[in-house]
Formats: sequence, structure tokens, C-alpha cells
Amino acid sequence: MNILVAYDGTKEAREAARVAAKHARAFGGRIILAFSMVGGPEIPRQEFEHAEKELQSQAITLREEGFECETLLSVRGLETGEDIVKIAEEKGAEEIIIGVQRKSKVGKLLFGSTAQYIILNAACPVVTVR
Repeated sequence: MNILVAYDGTKEAREAARVAAKHARAFGGRIILAFSMVGGPEIPRQEFEHAEKELQSQAITLREEGFECETLLSVRGLETGEDIVKIAEEKGAEEIIIGVQRKSKVGKLLFGSTAQYIILNAACPVVTVR
């Protein structure tokens, strides 16, 4: 089972990785940490380095716990939601796990635009974690 985690280094993303580890343990899965950067090649080098550091740090933690883990830093210039859905399709993900932030009452109805896009367009189940 391939489990894709939309990862950006936030506490919500770290919680999503923790849930992915539980699912990977239960179902014999493999974890794919994907960090999608909007903007494409014009993103400053420091932001690339920060994203790479976040991915590697989380991957090391998961590997030390015995999980097979792949990292992917995507800079295709797509919006994050669209990119995550494409990555899930390309990697054959059977589940996507995303972290969502707590929002106001109205915000709770809509999630964020990224989460909403992934939930509505993914070809596999999407688990949201807060």
C-alpha cells in the first residue's frame, strides 16, 4: 500500500506523517512524503533548501521507526492541491493523508482550497488530520 502524505513541515503535516505511520504499520504500507512548492523554478534557493531539510528530517524519523519512506520535492509550478493529486496518481497512492488547520465555523465548512481540491479530485481515499 502506497500512502502519500502532503508534507510541508507544519505541525499539521507532522501529525499527518504520524497517522501515515500508523496506517503503514497496520497495512504493511510504504510512505511517500511529498512537498509541493508553488511557483516553479523561480523559487529562491533558500526555500528549496528548507523544504529539502524538512523532508529529510521527517524521512529519517520514519526510517528509524522501521518504515519504508520516499521523499519527493515537486516544483512543477502547479497549485499544491493539483500537484498532490497528480503525484498520487503517478505514484499509485492508495491513500492520501493531509493535515488541515483549525478554522472558524465557516472555515470548517470549506476546509482550505488546497484540502478541498484534494478531497474532491483524488482518485483514492483522503484522510484529513488536524
